[in-house]
Amino acid sequence: MKYDTIKQWDFPTVKQTYTEKDTILYALGIGLGADPMDTRQLAYVYEANLRAFPTQSVVLAYPGFWMRDPRAEIDWVKLVHGEQRLQMHRPLPAAGTVTARTRVTHVIDKGADRGALVVSERTLLGPDGEKIATISQTTFCRGDGGFGQGDESPPPLPATPNTPPDQTVTLAISPRAALIYRLSADPNPLHIDPEVARQAGYPRPILHGLATYGVAAQAVVQACCGHDAQRLTGLDLRFSAPVYPGETLAVDLWQDGPGRVRLLARVPARDKVVLSHGTATYHEGSQ
Repeated sequence: MKYDTIKQWDFPTVKQTYTEKDTILYALGIGLGADPMDTRQLAYVYEANLRAFPTQSVVLAYPGFWMRDPRAEIDWVKLVHGEQRLQMHRPLPAAGTVTARTRVTHVIDKGADRGALVVSERTLLGPDGEKIATISQTTFCRGDGGFGQGDESPPPLPATPNTPPDQTVTLAISPRAALIYRLSADPNPLHIDPEVARQAGYPRPILHGLATYGVAAQAVVQACCGHDAQRLTGLDLRFSAPVYPGETLAVDLWQDGPGRVRLLARVPARDKVVLSHGTATYHEGSQ
């Protein structure tokens, strides 16, 4: 990896038009609509008065798998999605056209044999040119440390309190979750092909990290936003371990002042923390 090459990577502006069907498909991929009698969830999967779930922003106008470009000189096979941050500036429309501009904000050398971190920021804009969301992704490049130049790390995500949570929301993940979610975002065969999963060291295909991220957002919306996802304004967290389709996720929540909650997510059946260092922000009361 060459610091200057990555830091100055020239991303084309990406424009994407998405439809109500795309919005519904994304919502189904993160498990919304599991109860067909819950009209609060039907708002995200039924075209009558359809709303977009805010974390759909992370899959729109994506610049593609640019780290696989030979010019990047990154060992892309060893990449791991480390952290995801999202700030919503206004609600995402249920359908429309968006553009995105992406830049690399940080390239951090952790040292030889310790890898590197690359932080990219994507600004999602509506047709009026105004911001809809700011999306930041940290990628852990496990095979690329030791290049001897780099930036200071951004402020770390805070760990969750070492006290019992104020509440826990438990959500079941469909065995077909990865098969549905991949149609909205990431078609990597790791999430559908058992042989590819075994070659990567997993006993079976794993769920997309950003699908688990969307499930965690649901927990916050249920617990803190009165099931109104448009009140969610931000979600930052770290990916700690993979989730398998069909598992149950327990999201622990700690209130951290007005309009702010800390969180982590566990798979109780395996006693495994899968999302950590989480913070969500939201508008208090109805908006």
